[in-house]
Amino acid sequence: MPWTFTDDVDAFLDTAGASLAARPAENTQILTVTETLRLHGPHAYGDAAPLLGWWRGAAGEVAGTLVRTPPYPTLLGYVAPEAVGPLTAALPLTRINADRTTAERIAAGRPGHRVEQEQRLYRLATLIPPSPVPPGRSRAAAAADRELLVRWVRDFAGGTGQSGAHAERLVDERIASGGLALWEDDGVPVSMAGVSPRIAGMVRVSTVYTPPERRGRGYAAAVTAEISRAAREAGAQEVLLFTDLANPTSNGVYRRIGYRPVSDRLLISVAER
Repeated sequence: MPWTFTDDVDAFLDTAGASLAARPAENTQILTVTETLRLHGPHAYGDAAPLLGWWRGAAGEVAGTLVRTPPYPTLLGYVAPEAVGPLTAALPLTRINADRTTAERIAAGRPGHRVEQEQRLYRLATLIPPSPVPPGRSRAAAAADRELLVRWVRDFAGGTGQSGAHAERLVDERIASGGLALWEDDGVPVSMAGVSPRIAGMVRVSTVYTPPERRGRGYAAAVTAEISRAAREAGAQEVLLFTDLANPTSNGVYRRIGYRPVSDRLLISVAER
């Protein structure tokens, strides 16, 4: 079966939305990216139009999805093994963000491919409050914190090799939805964590950031635990987060507060055929 491509996010979701929602952990990034496109239009991530695609299996079910929002890499959701060949035949792929198995299938036979980043997806099991709890307390971010939060989001993006181009939009949306938390020590904000809007019962913790001079005191673990607890109490069935496998500190922190590995993803560059 061939892949079908469109630049219309509504058409994509009409066809593939149920399939995405049925696998919210595997499709967490596509779910949040398409929600952003739905809310903010086709140029939410850049000047170029997005490309969205799906693949149907022999029984007619959607068994593969992708979203490309230039300048970002092509993002793959769940893709059945038999859909990989038709995908590489249909679409030039040079930078891909995919689960490890799919990424390795795409890279196979392409000399010179390069792994740019390895990430691990974690799911919250039983939340374990950090011990000892650092001094201070958690609170929801407010409009008065906007300037600080925008600066921290940009610092987080710069430190992780991401774009901070939409920091203001992210901060405004998360403040409005209650999706940003701060840890304060002696009344001074010292760390932050954000959570995405709930889609298909899933939220994803992100933008966990502590300024360099405040690190090593347990603030990030504490604020992440608090925003994770709040998300679950608000009804999230899946509380997820990604870590960079090159950062053993963050991986250890999240395991200690109850996050368990689900799967790995690779960001790879491959030569065009």
